[in-house]
Amino acid sequence: MALYVILMGVQGAGKGEQAKFISQTYDDIPQVSTGDLFRAMKTRTDPLAQRIQQIMAEGRLIDDDTTNEVVAERLSQPDAANGVILDGYPRTPAQADFLEQYLADNGKKVGAVVLLEINLFVAFKRAFGRVKAADGAVYNIYYQNEGLTYIQEAHPEHAYPPRIVATLNASGEVLQRRHDDADAAAVIKRIDTYLETTAPLIAYYDKKGLVQRINAEQSIEAVSADIRKVLDAVR
Repeated sequence: MALYVILMGVQGAGKGEQAKFISQTYDDIPQVSTGDLFRAMKTRTDPLAQRIQQIMAEGRLIDDDTTNEVVAERLSQPDAANGVILDGYPRTPAQADFLEQYLADNGKKVGAVVLLEINLFVAFKRAFGRVKAADGAVYNIYYQNEGLTYIQEAHPEHAYPPRIVATLNASGEVLQRRHDDADAAAVIKRIDTYLETTAPLIAYYDKKGLVQRINAEQSIEAVSADIRKVLDAVR
């Protein structure tokens, strides 16, 4: 049975980690992110890609119809035949309606909407405190900070607020922060955007009985175990 999962959760809820778990556990179904799909359009030259490039160049939001077209194209690819994990889509009830109809036309349906619930302050600290080593290891100055030292480094002329600098004690390596994580205002804006866009969709899918709420403040392993219970029941 094909498994179509919508994964919802604010930044810091652990969607990336749990998407990998779902993919590895259920037939290597791919994670489909509209953000990734739109970025991939930058290297394409077909009419759909050119239309999206123009929209982005003009600073406009990509409309529902165009977004749906991009997602439908991705879902038609062979590796999505057994299902997908949808991340960042749908974002509007209109997109949700399209997805439902598209899947129904192909004899399929959304199996579950997995909502990773987390306190917003905890979510902020998970995102703002995230740092990464050159070997790909990820740490957090608030939660996964064993072997780390971090300081607030002031600008020499105090032209800007202090920045957080984290280093590995063993090697002295200065850890990297994603630009949008290091900007507290940007983190808050992403949380606000999530709340504005997701609340209507939660209500939409609640009416269909599809929302499965998972406590994302548990350990990664406990969250994965809860998700597995949900998806095993769906299958």
